[in-house]
Amino acid sequence: MKVLIAGGGTGGHLMPALALADALVEVDPAVEPVLVGAQRGVEASILPSRPYRHYLLPLQPIYRRQWWKNWRWPLLAMEIRGECDRVLEKECPAIAIGTGGYAAGPMLHRCFRRGIPLAIQEQNAYPGLTTRWLARRARQVHLGYPEAQFFIRPGRSTTVFEYGNPITPPSDPPPDREVKRQELGIARDSQVLLVVGGSQGAASINKTISELLDSGAFQDVVLLWSTGHLTWDAYSRFASSPERIVKPFWDPIADAYAVADVVVSRAGAMTTAELCAWGLPSVLVPLPGAAADHQKRNAKALAKAGAAIHMPESELSASRLEEVVSGLFEDRPALEEIGAAARARGCPDAARKIAKEVLGMVS
Repeated sequence: MKVLIAGGGTGGHLMPALALADALVEVDPAVEPVLVGAQRGVEASILPSRPYRHYLLPLQPIYRRQWWKNWRWPLLAMEIRGECDRVLEKECPAIAIGTGGYAAGPMLHRCFRRGIPLAIQEQNAYPGLTTRWLARRARQVHLGYPEAQFFIRPGRSTTVFEYGNPITPPSDPPPDREVKRQELGIARDSQVLLVVGGSQGAASINKTISELLDSGAFQDVVLLWSTGHLTWDAYSRFASSPERIVKPFWDPIADAYAVADVVVSRAGAMTTAELCAWGLPSVLVPLPGAAADHQKRNAKALAKAGAAIHMPESELSASRLEEVVSGLFEDRPALEEIGAAARARGCPDAARKIAKEVLGMVS
């Protein structure tokens, strides 16, 4: 049975698509995932290395603020419709799943017009345009954040699930913390701070961390820092100290999660899902330019649940970040309380649960 999974443009929409593809095959080895993304999306460089058949279509993002950039959509509409139809005629999927982003909407709409059962997986606390548009037409809507339910209008035959975001879960049993620390050369009783900003890096976070290190802060803290590939050259000089493990990108990130005490990060849906699954206390600095300000909504939702500390980028400074992080290290009960609240929000088995529900639509 073929299951079409449409989504991409950014890693935040592509990675859940890949996690669902893996889970579908795990639940039913007879399932054949077929992924659809955009030619200009991050999936163009990632999907060729994955084991699933895929299609890259000439899709374009919809610009909300710079609306004049949408001039190409009317010209592309017929071409995109034809491309979608050609994929559907060739593959004949039994089910279609959308994980959002501009790579999902047109394909899911064509699936709906052909009577193919739809499921939507929404990652953020505030649903994206595709989810809000198609929720009434979908058989199932799967929410990564329960707060998203207040912003969608499901149809009469739509079932809404709150299983969390599909991620690659921690191993069972999880990695041994002491063993992983020994492998990384970290003392058993060290305080470990992990700083991540995604594969491209987070400019404001990186700048703040570099200022702190130049000022002599965090002398008693082991720093694990993912600078991002694009900014590695600017910060690689900090990798010379034995108290710092600085890399362009942590892969696998599980090694860093296994040894960290506190994490400073952006508030993307998949990152926050991983932090909660691992039960990690975090200081979340949302990306201000994120679509519909969804990272801010993610951070506020977790902060309200006591599962993270929300630090808007407008408040981010070297002194403020040092104050907050040092305060967490000095207050172990508070640190453990935030970690427990994060773990309570964690959904490490979300991908498998969603896969079972989706396959149930045609059983």
